[in-house]
Amino acid sequence: MSKPAILQIGPYPQWDQEPLDDAFQVHRYFEAADKAKLLAEVGPSIRGIATRGELGADRAMIEACPNLEVISVYGVGFDAVDLQACRERAIRVTNTPDVLTNDVADLGIAMMLCQSRGMIGAESWVRDGSWAEKGLYPLKRRVWGRRAGVLGLGRIGFEVAKRLKGFDMQIAYSDVDAKPYASELTFVADPVELARQSDFLFVTLAASAATRHIVGREVIEALGPDGMLINISRASNIDEDALLQALETGRLGWAALDVFEGEPKLNPRFLALDNVLLQPHHASGTVETRKAMGQLLRDNLAAHFAGQTLPTPVL
Repeated sequence: MSKPAILQIGPYPQWDQEPLDDAFQVHRYFEAADKAKLLAEVGPSIRGIATRGELGADRAMIEACPNLEVISVYGVGFDAVDLQACRERAIRVTNTPDVLTNDVADLGIAMMLCQSRGMIGAESWVRDGSWAEKGLYPLKRRVWGRRAGVLGLGRIGFEVAKRLKGFDMQIAYSDVDAKPYASELTFVADPVELARQSDFLFVTLAASAATRHIVGREVIEALGPDGMLINISRASNIDEDALLQALETGRLGWAALDVFEGEPKLNPRFLALDNVLLQPHHASGTVETRKAMGQLLRDNLAAHFAGQTLPTPVL
């Protein structure tokens, strides 16, 4: 029996690539010098797409594969997949939630601590001799006992809130409605008011057309010159121009960001700022979690082609 043909949009670690190649006839889109030519040649044979959250699959790619049945996303975010195009053709879509939740939450907390205590600059202070030549490192801001807001209390947001409790913080959250599993937290319906009540604002909500730039000028200015914005969700949830203006002028104190518009080619204005912590979209970047993500991506593909229930369907 022939293996189902799939289109692989981006590279995976070798521990995922080998079993993927064993189970499917894999066409590596990311390696093609002429991608349009590849799609024209193999598109009609493609039954599945294996992609990554930030790469997705747009309408043109989907339409180039007339026999496409399923798109499996390596990552929790699926906003880069054209879901409307998939609905029109009853194409199934899956992602890899849960397995990366705790690592993403861990990085969010680490970013808060690192930025608030100035740990990157402090290490440089030691390495470049400033400690010996200039004395003590400039004072930074405490974390414990302060106010935290979580914008989006889904899987990741809830895990962030759980970790924040260990710092004896006052914790509030915003979402479409109050969550029954969050009775110990304060619900604030309006993101602007949540920011006004926060020293640290974590952005953890799923990205969609409805959440695009939900963190705009009003939210950022409500957070204010003593506040810190931490984004471990999607870049589209934040108005980057408004964020940069606020950081450059001091209307926002600090930011810690793991995602950017147009990444990895982020806006060079970020590089000129000393009040922003920049991370390379690696919140789920541990060996253990990436192996679990790869396994779940393959499990979804295998289940579909075997006519079984999908482990983690989105559509």
